Amino acid sequence: MLSAELTRSLAKQLYDARKSRTQLRHFSKAHPQMTIEDGYAIQREWVKLELADGHTIKGRKIGLTSRAMQQASQITEPDYAPLMDDMFFESGGDVPFERFIAPRVEVELAFILARPLQGPGVTLFDVLAATEYVTPALEIIDARIEQFDRETKAPRKVFDTIADFAANAGIVIGGRPVRPDAIDLRWAGALLYKNGVIEETGIAAAVLNHPATGVAWLANKIAPYDEGLNAGDVVLSGSFTRPTLPQRGDVLHADYGPLGNITFRLT
Repeated sequence: MLSAELTRSLAKQLYDARKSRTQLRHFSKAHPQMTIEDGYAIQREWVKLELADGHTIKGRKIGLTSRAMQQASQITEPDYAPLMDDMFFESGGDVPFERFIAPRVEVELAFILARPLQGPGVTLFDVLAATEYVTPALEIIDARIEQFDRETKAPRKVFDTIADFAANAGIVIGGRPVRPDAIDLRWAGALLYKNGVIEETGIAAAVLNHPATGVAWLANKIAPYDEGLNAGDVVLSGSFTRPTLPQRGDVLHADYGPLGNITFRLT
């Protein structure tokens, strides 16, 4: 375990890196004793700095929900991080490229909760009962900690990703919201286009066989910290496509079929 002083220092480095758009080397390389719990401790200290600036938490994101991503990251469960209020952008508008360092875009479903969820023991059915509606969402992920080391080209470890807000940096919500029982959410699909060219396709069953499973996992995972999911929270349930790498000026468009569309331009 890292010391409390070091944990706060690393959190401040991430806080500064987000503002300055300057990437950091892998924490896990400099501190090989680092654990998953250290990653979450750093994340929590970073959240304190954002809250001190007057920002608020609007929900949570869940990452590493697909088996392929878990295997690539050498982890057997998802990860999570808060969604801060300044990470939300409108569909159909411009998203400033200078807010990010190395942005990538993933296709997701967002659960908006009508009632709180407090673990342990939360099930998929509890999630569906507590959800006001489900809506399409695009997550913009970023790397304040380098995805690949600048010298060795080694990939960052999951501890680094967790500390780095589980890579989350932005969210664009749009399309047509639906009640969670209106469709079989496993078969909700999307086509992701960049500048009119199709980049990725996927269906939501790729997220732990049902996207609500991730929300239940999250409610139970944070329960030991005396934390829960609140009414009104936006919960990103996990990507069901590979991330797409955009450049400044690119237009991203996700077609969710009967659930509508999301479009934005990086300017």
